[in-house]
Amino acid sequence: MMNVIVSKGRVADRAPNMIEGAILTANAITKKYNIIPEFIGDNYPIEKDDWTVSLPQARNTLNGIKKSISNSISHNKKTLLLSNTCSVSLASLPVVAEKHPDAYILWIDAHGDFNTPDTTDSGYLGGMVLAAVCGLWESGHGDGVKTQKTIIIGARDIDDDEKYLIETNNVKLIKPEEFTPNNVINIIGDSPVWIHVDWDVLEPGYLPADYCVENGITPKQIKSLLQEIPNEKILGLELAEFNASNNKDVNDKAVEIILDIVSPLFK
Repeated sequence: MMNVIVSKGRVADRAPNMIEGAILTANAITKKYNIIPEFIGDNYPIEKDDWTVSLPQARNTLNGIKKSISNSISHNKKTLLLSNTCSVSLASLPVVAEKHPDAYILWIDAHGDFNTPDTTDSGYLGGMVLAAVCGLWESGHGDGVKTQKTIIIGARDIDDDEKYLIETNNVKLIKPEEFTPNNVINIIGDSPVWIHVDWDVLEPGYLPADYCVENGITPKQIKSLLQEIPNEKILGLELAEFNASNNKDVNDKAVEIILDIVSPLFK
């Protein structure tokens, strides 16, 4: 059984329609699969603020998501988390690490999100998430993710200091041109996985996303990965950073792509 959780609270959002993107995806899944999502979060106006401001503001939303993820995993439900920003993973991944310490984290993203307060240039919370859950800095929402069980897939915009942290902490990095399902499966073996997808990992033009970067991967590649990993080994999937357009046709096409990508989970 699939449990769908939706973040509708601001968690460091800097673009206007991230929450709307998550809600549009949730509505389409409800319509197609007759699954009623759980909506969590307190919304606030977007700001280009520093993590020291956005992190405390998001506390209630993150705590609510953490509780819901924990409940979902405890009841052995496959979890689909639809989130506005990657920052929401501050709540989910520590729970995964606690309940499934043998699980691999597949972080499919154009960015490493492995900065810390000491290395970040932008101060953006979303660029520091993976480092936090791996214990490189204290977010207040837990850690426990093993760096040797973490694979960053599709990243191509990584700061120099961030790259150093990734390499020295033994995080595996699979570049877009190296990404195939077999390359991933050869690493994870028969271990369970929790998969995070930031839509900016795609080649620009497929979905409206913030912080787009050229030379990305395709929807077909992500779908193929979900098809090749045994369904029972996929504990959960996070989808983040769909920055909904003001154009309905663009949004409809984006949702169609998303539904096709995640369809293997519903078989």
